[in-house]
Amino acid sequence: MTEFEKLADLLFPDITKTPQDLEAQFPPRNLKEGARVTRFAPSPTGFLHIGGLFAALISKLNAKTTGGVFILRIEDTDKKREITDGVSEIIKGLESFGVEIDEGVVGFNKESGAYGPYQQSHRAEIYHVIAKKLVQEGFAYPCFCTEEDLTSLREKQEKEGTVIKGYFGKWAKCRDLSFEEQKALIESGAPYTLRFRSPGKEENKIKYDDLIKGKIEMQENFLDVVLLKTDGIPTYHFAHAVDDHFMRTTHVIRGDEWVSSVPLHIQLFKACGFRVPKYAHISPIMKEENGGKRKLSKRKDPEAAVTYYAKQGFPKESVIEYLLTLANSNFEDWRRANPKAAQSEFPFNIKKMSTSGALFDLTKLIDVSKNVISLMPAEQVYNYSCLWAKDYDEEFYNLLTRDSEFSKRIFEIDRDTPKPRKDIAKFSDVKSYSEYFFDELYNNDYSEMPENITKEMAVSVLGAYINEYNHADSKDEWFSRMKSLCEPLGFTPNVKEYKKNPEMFKGHIGDLSTVIRIAVTGRRNTPDLYSIMQILGEDKTKARLKKALDFYEA
Repeated sequence: MTEFEKLADLLFPDITKTPQDLEAQFPPRNLKEGARVTRFAPSPTGFLHIGGLFAALISKLNAKTTGGVFILRIEDTDKKREITDGVSEIIKGLESFGVEIDEGVVGFNKESGAYGPYQQSHRAEIYHVIAKKLVQEGFAYPCFCTEEDLTSLREKQEKEGTVIKGYFGKWAKCRDLSFEEQKALIESGAPYTLRFRSPGKEENKIKYDDLIKGKIEMQENFLDVVLLKTDGIPTYHFAHAVDDHFMRTTHVIRGDEWVSSVPLHIQLFKACGFRVPKYAHISPIMKEENGGKRKLSKRKDPEAAVTYYAKQGFPKESVIEYLLTLANSNFEDWRRANPKAAQSEFPFNIKKMSTSGALFDLTKLIDVSKNVISLMPAEQVYNYSCLWAKDYDEEFYNLLTRDSEFSKRIFEIDRDTPKPRKDIAKFSDVKSYSEYFFDELYNNDYSEMPENITKEMAVSVLGAYINEYNHADSKDEWFSRMKSLCEPLGFTPNVKEYKKNPEMFKGHIGDLSTVIRIAVTGRRNTPDLYSIMQILGEDKTKARLKKALDFYEA
């Protein structure tokens, strides 16, 4: 038995499984050729960031478009920073925006799939099996340096002006301890971490092909990083290699803050005897500020949290549609050519992602969302509005659901047309959009009259229209009746004629209909007025016309 093997038995006396046992337990997946296995691996240390949702979406698309598998793995080894219900918040955030989990953590203490456990805190034995192998082969060793020792090391490196700072070469004082020294320290109860014995050289370079950023050349890793902390919990670096190998991840898609760690990660995969996955590093989502750009911040920007979009009532389809415009620049051209196609039909290509940070534009999201909602069937808009109101506006929810057929008719106005209206960007807008249909919310504000319409004109228009109004009219009959009122009242039914000779008329048919619109809705701009009056009904419409007439006559 070699001294490395003796050391491994000393460090891991309870580990009897071998890497071969794990290979048998987690065999290669039986997927079609070219199928990609991807994962989203967040820490439950805060809310789900929009950048996290973006990364999860890209991972999901890569798996889905190739007939592969998308995994949710939870990296919960940092118990000090973990928040209550953090895992549930992550799952809820993904599900709320339609990023479906194929395998992994699917609920509180609930997993699905044959390659788990999917929470790192439950995988200690797996890490220790591979750690033992690394010690046996001389790729890992115990480090007994205290915090004071490491602080002293950094101070010495500062004094000497060492360019690269860290635990390596002559600074790695535990690297070359004899087996007898290691054994004595272990048996004395001295705390230790397990470090990687890097085979790298300071002067060497490595090259790798990033699926987003292209070919990258970097300095080889030569630092002896920590693999296991003093409590036996793995660092991110070690857990990444072990987890992604045994979950059979083919493509690691993550934020580009991890680019600098790629040399270490490649080294770890090779030292463990694992196949290196493909890497794709996503640039961060940026925000414009004071003429410059910065990362979207968890602390500064409410829109950084995916819960912001749920509270505002952005439908999941709108958020994903907008993120797809950030993911591939050709998405918008595809959407123009396929206005009603499902998002899943878009031929997403990770190699077409931008190498620089995408700029998050809330105004553009609103425009995208208006278009998405305008194409939804009325019943879907009603159902989404009710779901939002149930969580965030109980009073409005009760009004919407009091007479569901009445409410659904509101959303049918101007919807099934070649150019549907785009009044609603998010479901928190629906109350304002529809309030004049509900007496409890209606505000009879008559102050928004066009500049060329006086009180006296309004009185004459409303007085004449009340006598002419027939609720049984078809839309064409209703419009003909409106036009017939124009000339007797000094208006023209022809807008172009008014623009040509404005001094000859009090206004045009648009002005006349605006007087009626304001009387019925309290607004100058609404969807189709005829449809509004049909939904309100004859009695309510006449009552509002009469009330407005009384106001102008007073």
